[in-house]
Amino acid sequence: MGTSLHTFHIPVLGIGFSVDTPIKVAKYGISSVISIMDDELIEKLRMHYSPLAGITYSPIPEKDIDHRALRITSYLNIAQIIVEQQIKEMKALSFDAPNDLVKYFELLPDNSPLKQRYFEMQKLPTGNEKAQLQQLLKDAIIAGSIDVNIMTKLDRTIYLKDGTALPPEYSDASAALRGFAKSDLSSSLVLSAGYSARLFSYLEEFSDFFPDISGFLKKKIILKVSDYRSALVQGKVLAKKGLWVSEYRVESGLNCGGHAFPTDGYLLGPILEEFKQNRNQLKTELLELCNTANTAKGNPIFKEAPEMKVTAQGGIGTASEQEFLLQHYGLDCTGWGSPFLLVPEATNMDEPTLQQLSEAKKEDYYLSYASPLGVAFNNFKPSSSQKLLKERVDKNRPGSPCYKKLLVSNTEFTDIPICTSSREYQNLKIKQLDEQGLSKEAYEIALNRITEKECLCEGLGSSVLIKNELPLNHKLSAVSVCPGPNLAYFSGIFSLNEMVGHIYGRLNLNNALPRPNLFINELNLYLSHYKRKIDEIFQLDAKQEKYLQNFKTNLMNGISYYESLVKAFDKKADSIFSGMKEELDKVVAQIQLASFKLQPAE
Repeated sequence: MGTSLHTFHIPVLGIGFSVDTPIKVAKYGISSVISIMDDELIEKLRMHYSPLAGITYSPIPEKDIDHRALRITSYLNIAQIIVEQQIKEMKALSFDAPNDLVKYFELLPDNSPLKQRYFEMQKLPTGNEKAQLQQLLKDAIIAGSIDVNIMTKLDRTIYLKDGTALPPEYSDASAALRGFAKSDLSSSLVLSAGYSARLFSYLEEFSDFFPDISGFLKKKIILKVSDYRSALVQGKVLAKKGLWVSEYRVESGLNCGGHAFPTDGYLLGPILEEFKQNRNQLKTELLELCNTANTAKGNPIFKEAPEMKVTAQGGIGTASEQEFLLQHYGLDCTGWGSPFLLVPEATNMDEPTLQQLSEAKKEDYYLSYASPLGVAFNNFKPSSSQKLLKERVDKNRPGSPCYKKLLVSNTEFTDIPICTSSREYQNLKIKQLDEQGLSKEAYEIALNRITEKECLCEGLGSSVLIKNELPLNHKLSAVSVCPGPNLAYFSGIFSLNEMVGHIYGRLNLNNALPRPNLFINELNLYLSHYKRKIDEIFQLDAKQEKYLQNFKTNLMNGISYYESLVKAFDKKADSIFSGMKEELDKVVAQIQLASFKLQPAE
């Protein structure tokens, strides 16, 4: 598979929302990311898509000890076959009628050299010259990349029915990694949620992640990171193993969908500036470490520095923001996630939830504690999953039946980990709570924190099953959805043409809601996070005081950085920084006001 000709990609969206997105958009040169977390869901999609690939479906049963990896490998191979078939069929089409061939070129950014050749071809009269240029255009067609995502924290040890633990290579993340590594794909593995010693070491077992004699990497590594330090530390760990990171995917800590991993007050703009200033140095340092490691292993080395992309995602909402990030920070690409939940051509959203999202209000999007992992989670109030959760609590039956066990992590009451959204855990935890003698108010707060945990294993995968009329797991039809707060500025249901046109400035899909730029939106989210941390403190200790002071310092440094940007760009036409100075002043005042609560009483 080739590298996308577009300047955006579609990141992983939940468990199921983008699980087959490459089959829908890769033929247009758009790269996207599949979650390979849920092998049961993937097996159902494999059954669904096998006929399209001309393959007879043969079930891979759960009793096969390596079923998880085998299912993932097979599904990814099928996705590649389908996309290759789509490209072949596209190249056989004519430029004379509206079809996928024409759509491929129409979707490209207008300043793309290939798009310019397409425009040139359109102006030519029928004849040999036009025919030759049409063939050149067809020869230049490449598919978007079929990339995969593994959340490193989801690395459950697998136990047999008798309680025996299987070897580490059968853990969830390791098996998923093996499934990708053994597939026919030449694409990228996105590792998110931080460092995993076990998973990083396991990468060394697969030759596709190492350079061949020409320096080619059949499978590349992408690290999703929240700041430069994280990129440097993880990049060095991998380089010392001879493994090259081909892309650092910087994600806003709070202005994103799914799980949120807030920084200690470090903001997106300053983080990207640090990458911009240190990018060449990082590349040089890691190349030396990588080649030294591969020399010691007897592997081929890179004769010249391989590609090392820096991209960003989280809260980007306008063409001018897209262009600014690419130009000012020298980014290779941006990620647009949540807006594509409103594009049925690209993602999986069941009709009722799609309608809810298309009509949602800003207050419908909120940061919750619904994730069983104990990590903040971007949530959607009107979802059917939230409705089911409330019904269970009202019936005094909180918690969910735990079938898939993908998010089990808690050993507070059991030797083998269980999930905090499960009925088993919540019953045990509520009994413990009942014995604490808390005040009514404190009890209600603690009870809500227990019972608001959602079964994301089922909820984030049910939408794709409903949309494709596939069998539901245990008849569980409630849908969880995890859009970022940026989706509040999009209302409606859009075609792929419309959303890509919005990204490239050919039209505007933003609704009438006043929208500060992505930097201010993120800053306000961090301000709310700062206030929440202060409000949660009953008695300030030295450790908390140091953390909050450091958080405030980082916020203020970030604001100073943005003030310098305003001075440089505010007077330019159509600037995304218009009115930003006033917004910054408001945030500073609120930070100072919130900080008064940290002052010792006199």
